[in-house]
Amino acid sequence: MKQNWKRRIVCILIPLAVGGLAALLTSGGREVFDMIVKPPLTPPGWLFPVVWTILYTMMGIASCLVLEADSSGGEKRRAILLYALQLGLNFLWPILFFGAEWYLAAFLELVFLWLMVLLTCSSFSQVSPAAGKLMLPYLLWVSFAAYLNFTIYLLNTP
Repeated sequence: MKQNWKRRIVCILIPLAVGGLAALLTSGGREVFDMIVKPPLTPPGWLFPVVWTILYTMMGIASCLVLEADSSGGEKRRAILLYALQLGLNFLWPILFFGAEWYLAAFLELVFLWLMVLLTCSSFSQVSPAAGKLMLPYLLWVSFAAYLNFTIYLLNTP
């Protein structure tokens, strides 16, 4: 099988760029985040970019595995479409949460993101079981983020 390093690099760079752009657009919101009441189990601030970098890299590798899998074009298209949709929702969440400080809207969007990540995991698994497994830590992290987001909404709403 021919190795396509350019495709692999692009697949990894796409989610990293999406996450990086969202972080850049919402960097001012981090100051507010430091001042709000946070729930138990909130990780230290330095951990978020580390975890997201790892997750975005895993997502990129998973998408590449799907693109390179021996599977029908229809299954691949569906998997990549779901992947693109969840990546767009992933981009929107920090804008709602950090940028606009709309904690309830961010939580509702995060519920939809979680569902899209679940569908992406399932679709990726049908095309490449390894790709589906690579997406599971992301699904778990989004679940944890939902707990944080909703609890922050409850703790910081008058």
